Amino acid sequence: MFNNSSKILFLTIMIIGTMITVTSNSWLGAWMGLEINLLSFIPLLSDNNNLTSTEASLKYFLTQALASTVLLFSSIILMLKNNMNIEINESFTSMIIMSTLLLKMGAAPFHFWFPNMMEGLTWMNALMLMTWQKIAPLMLISYLDIKNLLLISVILSVIVGAIGGLNQTSLRKLMAFSSINHLGWMLMSLMISESMWLIYFTFYSFLSFILTFMFNIFKLFHLNQLFSWFMNSKVLKFTLFMNFLSLGGLPPFLGFLPKWLVIQELTFCNQYFTLTIMMMSTLITLFFYLRICYSAFMLNYYENNWTINTQFNNMNTNLYMICTFFSIFGLFLISLF
Repeated sequence: MFNNSSKILFLTIMIIGTMITVTSNSWLGAWMGLEINLLSFIPLLSDNNNLTSTEASLKYFLTQALASTVLLFSSIILMLKNNMNIEINESFTSMIIMSTLLLKMGAAPFHFWFPNMMEGLTWMNALMLMTWQKIAPLMLISYLDIKNLLLISVILSVIVGAIGGLNQTSLRKLMAFSSINHLGWMLMSLMISESMWLIYFTFYSFLSFILTFMFNIFKLFHLNQLFSWFMNSKVLKFTLFMNFLSLGGLPPFLGFLPKWLVIQELTFCNQYFTLTIMMMSTLITLFFYLRICYSAFMLNYYENNWTINTQFNNMNTNLYMICTFFSIFGLFLISLF
């Protein structure tokens, strides 16, 4: 991507679009930032080596255009109410705005486009969709005070993300349902405080980067590739699945820390019902992560049906190993300070 000057331009514009949305003081300005972000992200999705990228970019455009239309309509209604004193149910309009923002980032129950679209993306585009593209909608949701709809979305997101990933053999769909599950936790952390959301989002982005970085280098897209790929390097195989468990939130890895903080805050607020559902869903996600890791550690496939020469140079190795060290031992290092 970074060898292509047009891709760098679109990437810069995408970042600027998100910044416009985050720093905007009106819904119209926020909508404009979201549109700039959308129109610069779509050219990034196109990839000559990936035939399904055109279909994925079209799905993304149609979904986001629908959400943007409704958001623009709702923001105009709010402006009319403020400027012309027209009697409008503001809570209903705010609920529509929140629904469009949940649709934009793929949270349940507006998640149906997200896994199918992820299937047609390269790993770097998938990483941007799972992390950067969620910043602007989440910041806008923090301005709205509709606890009931947000709570429904949290519960549905953690359940859908857990159950949807059970029968997946595609790594991209597995990461998509994992993202939906984490999105439920992020929305809950956003209800607690913005600083809590920022902590959770930072850790989630870091762990997602480690896995997608590895998948991108070795061009891994399905589970059976994981089992037979690293027969020559047991260290790589071991660290990869440790990162899987860290993303799932298994103690004592780094991925457990943000969930631990959210669990602690929910316990203080006596929200035991929501906490129970979220923890049960996380146990389901950990179940299918552990099932993958158990199969990979216990079974040996010596017959490779394909051979791909992959360059894994020293710089990539060092970056991956440093990130993996923090992923596995980060909780111990933080507890020392």
